[in-house]
Amino acid sequence: MDTTPLEVLKESIFHLLRAGHDLPAGDPVPFRIGPSPERKFGHFSTNVAMAYAKVLKTPPRQIALSLVKGLEALPDIESVSIEGAGFINMLLKPSYFQERVLRILQGEYTANFSLFPPDPIQIEFVSANPTGPLTIGHGRQAVLGDVLSSVFQKAGAALTREYYFNDAGKQMKLLSRSLWVRYNRLCGSEYEIPEGGYHGEYLSGIAEGLYREKGDAYRDRWDDSIEALFTERAKNEIFQMIKRTLESIGIRFDVYYTEGSLFRDGTVDEVLRQLRDREALYEKDQALWFKTSDFEEDQDKVLIRSDGMPTYFLTDIAYHYAKYRRGFSKVYDIWGADHHGHIARMNAAMRALGIPEGFFNVILHQMVSLRQNEEIVKMSKRSAHFVSLDELVQKVGKDAVRYFFAMVDKDSQFEFNIDLALSRSMDNPVYYVQYAVARIHSLFENARNKGLLFAEFQNINRLDSEDETFLIRDLLLFPEIIREICATQQIHRLTNYLYGLAYAFHNYYTGHVFVDLKQPELSNARLNLASACQKTIAEGLKLLGVSAPERM
Repeated sequence: MDTTPLEVLKESIFHLLRAGHDLPAGDPVPFRIGPSPERKFGHFSTNVAMAYAKVLKTPPRQIALSLVKGLEALPDIESVSIEGAGFINMLLKPSYFQERVLRILQGEYTANFSLFPPDPIQIEFVSANPTGPLTIGHGRQAVLGDVLSSVFQKAGAALTREYYFNDAGKQMKLLSRSLWVRYNRLCGSEYEIPEGGYHGEYLSGIAEGLYREKGDAYRDRWDDSIEALFTERAKNEIFQMIKRTLESIGIRFDVYYTEGSLFRDGTVDEVLRQLRDREALYEKDQALWFKTSDFEEDQDKVLIRSDGMPTYFLTDIAYHYAKYRRGFSKVYDIWGADHHGHIARMNAAMRALGIPEGFFNVILHQMVSLRQNEEIVKMSKRSAHFVSLDELVQKVGKDAVRYFFAMVDKDSQFEFNIDLALSRSMDNPVYYVQYAVARIHSLFENARNKGLLFAEFQNINRLDSEDETFLIRDLLLFPEIIREICATQQIHRLTNYLYGLAYAFHNYYTGHVFVDLKQPELSNARLNLASACQKTIAEGLKLLGVSAPERM
């Protein structure tokens, strides 16, 4: 599929508009076409007349009237009506929907689409410092990044999932010292965890492993080599912990890129050289500054502190410069909303390095909280008071974690309701959607038990009722949802769509008989429609990383 059904219809409308009106030169005026809000308005509606009223200097209703005859002459259109100021409503023929549902049954939705050119795209997400277990806040970002990656791949993009491994800097030094303090307690020596250090119990297990291997070899000893040893041990063990957590919810990355490699391969030096050559740097107070204000309305920022320590900003610039050199046409960084202030300075750095507009993109998401025993649990790694993503997965399961994190707009704060996630009722949205798949499976079991032989692709012409054409209409929206998510990065559109489709199927199920031995052809047709619904819902759940169980 290289275009969606709605785009085909939209193109036909535009051709009719161009044939009947003298359109000005330039880009077409954007207009919408989508499912009608109520059945009485037909299958689809468009605002094309309102969109072009100003350009054509013509009342929208007059424009709409000029399109009616042309639309009615299209082979798939049953009837056309005009509502209000100029909304055009279209009822399509049953034969159109019968042909489309046959394509779904033949696997149109199971293959990747070709909605976009296969340019190399990268999505970087999670990228948590290896300083402790992942929190539920990381969980939201992980699901957002993974689902968005799957959707881009479904649309035809050549996509790379990447995790930026922060393995250098001040936080790693604090982690190293915090682990050393825990180790020394096992040796019988007491030290204070440094200010800003890490108090989590997860460090105790790592310290115990070190003590078993090394005894008290590092008791009361601290120098650069010992700091490096404790840093390496903490980093490696915590990062393996992070990878296991992500794998428990089905997330794997194509590339793990380390911050330290940017120094080792000379990328940081190359970035500094280029910025100097472009006169974008200056020295002040024994520190090296970037002229952010030359490119954005933001204050100049330090790249190298007076003590010679590079800032996170410098390594972030170098990392994105490396992304550009690796040949990606576009990259997306997924950040928490608290990192919003970092966007302007990064845009400034991209401009200073001559990287094209549109290459660097940031997707922000709001924070997530957890309600447990009627209380919101506050989280802080350093104070060791937080609920880990592991704990949440163990409590409610992978499917609930992934669906719940995906179902709320990334721009809205989200409160994860554990009681709802554990509920095995139709109030639980993931249960509700999965139950539609299981219910369809039970239909086929019932048909076999009653001796009705199912013939795939047969009797599709019997799907001609209003209920059936509108249900198929909803199936046709699936590729449109994929296209919209790629444009907006709003993955909750997929959960909304699947929930709505499950709702439509449950209603159709309760109002119709699927297995009637007196009407085998109609029964077979309805089973084919149920199969198309099952395939579409299962494909959507697959993109969410959620299972489609045959039994609940």
